[in-house]
Amino acid sequence: MTPTEPSLRELIAAPHPDRASLPPAAPGVRELRGVPYGEVEGSRPLELDLWLPETDQAARPVPLVLFVHGGAWHRGRRDDMGLRTRHWAPSPFAHIAAAGFAVACADYRLSGEATFPAPLDDLRAALRWLTLRSAELGIDTERTVVWGESAGGHLASLLALTHTDPSPSPASRGYPMPAGAVVWYAPSDLTTARGCFTPEDAATPEARMLGSAPATVPERARAASPLAHVRSSAPPFLLIHGDEDTLVDRSHSQSLATALEQAGAPVDLLKVTGADHGWHRLPDAHIEEIFTRSLAFVRRLLP
Repeated sequence: MTPTEPSLRELIAAPHPDRASLPPAAPGVRELRGVPYGEVEGSRPLELDLWLPETDQAARPVPLVLFVHGGAWHRGRRDDMGLRTRHWAPSPFAHIAAAGFAVACADYRLSGEATFPAPLDDLRAALRWLTLRSAELGIDTERTVVWGESAGGHLASLLALTHTDPSPSPASRGYPMPAGAVVWYAPSDLTTARGCFTPEDAATPEARMLGSAPATVPERARAASPLAHVRSSAPPFLLIHGDEDTLVDRSHSQSLATALEQAGAPVDLLKVTGADHGWHRLPDAHIEEIFTRSLAFVRRLLP
């Protein structure tokens, strides 16, 4: 019998810890793994991984990239930038650190553990903790870019856009506004049917994240939609999306870019021809170009 080809969702899922490759060491980079950053009543401890460039302790603190992993808000691992970068040695995070930036990859509660706004509150708490401990770590969170892919890109967008929004959570206070956002193939609107997503469906990843079909909780769906939080004071965005994405329709990035432009906020939109979700089936060289362009955007914002 011919073996069944894995689905795209199966391909982009992070490998099981029993089979995942160990990260190779990178020259000039210091790694801190499994650093606790938050405690939530009745939940697991929240942790983050840090990649820090080896610098003189007396030197100027280094800027920060806060990376947010994907996985449909339901699965995933904090140190995974997606399907097509898992074989990189050194890892993409070591590459970013070698360029002179600190990188933090943070846990957030998944949809099987808690519903929105829990994952966003967790990322706010992570950035608050990084700010609190910045002197010890040698980082400058006043110079932070958030970078996320897929569901992580959605949360990164919200983190960048909702800094000034009223929030009942103390985690939303005590951290500076991000200086920018790099967003790969992420949802921006949970209120409107797009591609394979319909807000009436209670079985979608979006519904699991919200705790109900988006159409039945319209205010919560709007609160979880980056598109609804666009403002003229938004930080610069780099949006990159494949034009053949079968999981998150490219219109999500197009609509967010248009809204940011109309609000007068800086935004760059890159459409990747022939790319499915997770850069599936895209040549390796093209993925390296996307990563290089993303890192160049970070360099420009974080001198």
